[in-house]
Amino acid sequence: MKEKKDFNKWYLNVILEKQEKLHHIRDVNTLLDSILFETRTLTNSDAGSIFLVENGKLKFSYVQNESLFKNDFLSNKYIYSNQEIEINKKSIAGYVAFTGKSVLIDDCYKISKSAPYSFNPYFDEISSYKTGSMLIVPLKTSKNDLVGVLELINRKDKKGKSIPFSDEQKFFITQFAFYAGIAIERALLLRDVVFKMIHTTELRDMEETQPHVNRVSSYSVEIYQKWAENHKVPKNEVNNFKDIFKIAAMLHDIGKVGISDVILKKKYTLSAEEFDIVKRHTVYGAQFFENPHSEWDTLAYEIALNHHEKWDGSGYPGNIKDIHEQNIKFGTGKKGLAIPLSARIVAIADVYDALSCRRVYKDPWEEEKVLDYIKIESGKQFDPELVSIFFEIYDIIKAIMCKWKQ
Repeated sequence: MKEKKDFNKWYLNVILEKQEKLHHIRDVNTLLDSILFETRTLTNSDAGSIFLVENGKLKFSYVQNESLFKNDFLSNKYIYSNQEIEINKKSIAGYVAFTGKSVLIDDCYKISKSAPYSFNPYFDEISSYKTGSMLIVPLKTSKNDLVGVLELINRKDKKGKSIPFSDEQKFFITQFAFYAGIAIERALLLRDVVFKMIHTTELRDMEETQPHVNRVSSYSVEIYQKWAENHKVPKNEVNNFKDIFKIAAMLHDIGKVGISDVILKKKYTLSAEEFDIVKRHTVYGAQFFENPHSEWDTLAYEIALNHHEKWDGSGYPGNIKDIHEQNIKFGTGKKGLAIPLSARIVAIADVYDALSCRRVYKDPWEEEKVLDYIKIESGKQFDPELVSIFFEIYDIIKAIMCKWKQ
């Protein structure tokens, strides 16, 4: 009995420790990744997923699967699924969302016929995965409103065999989920503020839409993650960077609020003089994020100022002594590694999306033509290493494009 008490006390302390970490994460996807990783570690679960409430339904928002995705970094494409579940008693996640109660299932294929919910084996069938035990808990806000559902799948014993989750784990993970729900609520509020800022830009520039910035920021994060994997960047450092990178990348063109509507909304080719004015959005964006004491502002500043620099040094605005000069003169373009990594990544993401989608001044390019352009510009406009990564994870890029279609 004493041993069990000591274990429960230790377990509770670990959970409190992990809860504290959640409060420092700002990006929604980074937060969901952390929630799944921590709860899977606590329960020794092989897999897990999170659904968030959106428009009265549960929307598939994040997934991890140690067995299935271990040797497949392209597993990230599953994160960008558009799967939705009704909030009712028919499905397992729907039941938990509808009732607000946590559920333990020892074997998904042996659920009693008297249970109001049933297991959908579709994912198992298409992936050759076998779901066994499950622990499903609701995620709620500080006001007890449902924000989502957390599913943990296949608790493993020391030999890797699927075993049932325990009642103690159900209790502790349910407690953890309460704090996770509050953290998600806060991250969603921040995302809404960012989207309001983007909407301000959208009112001036019809191309700067929410789907566009969602795609560009998601492409950017995925390219960075693969780059970090190649360079053996520690997981903690990767997560910290992704947390601020996603939001900073969304605001890469915020400086366009300083450009005249007459130019931004012009449906025909800009004159050389008009294009020179448009180029100033990089400087205006940098001015917006001047705060040397904020890591997030520093990254947003880097991206806004440098995402039109080119690998060969032919980009803009180049080296500028003072971005507050009344008559700013663009300097010699930054070149190669002198361009911040964040901006080099966003440059590829932004151009790919701009070429792939309809704009007021052009129709979307065919996919093959877009990809040829990216290849041709490797070593000219784009960092060759990042171009290679772009094509290596192209399945994920396409999944992102599909999720946020125009």
